[in-house]
Amino acid sequence: MTQEPVIRLRRVYDPPDPVADGVRILVDRLWPRGLAKAVAGVEEWPKAVTPSTELRKWFHDGGSAHEFRRRYEAELAEPGAVAELARLRELAAAGPITLLTSVKDPAASHAAVLAELLGG
Repeated sequence: MTQEPVIRLRRVYDPPDPVADGVRILVDRLWPRGLAKAVAGVEEWPKAVTPSTELRKWFHDGGSAHEFRRRYEAELAEPGAVAELARLRELAAAGPITLLTSVKDPAASHAAVLAELLGG
């Protein structure tokens, strides 16, 4: 019987939880403003699975959430992203991981899409 992976979503600005977080993975393309790397506790930053600059700009210019998801999933089907997703699935299978983002509501962000694709 295989255990479901534990994949948490959190804001990168929240203090790390050394017990529950497991591997802390930043899933934003840009480093969060005003946050020191030493404070963030980020262990992985796989840019191949972050939304492209073009997609982020399109969304912030008024793109719909549904279309954003469709386009983001298409980006995640690219070879570099596929390889990185496989590696992240292996990390999640080995223990808890936390996907970190600077957005105010991680559950309504690209991080949630990514967590679904990773099996969380």
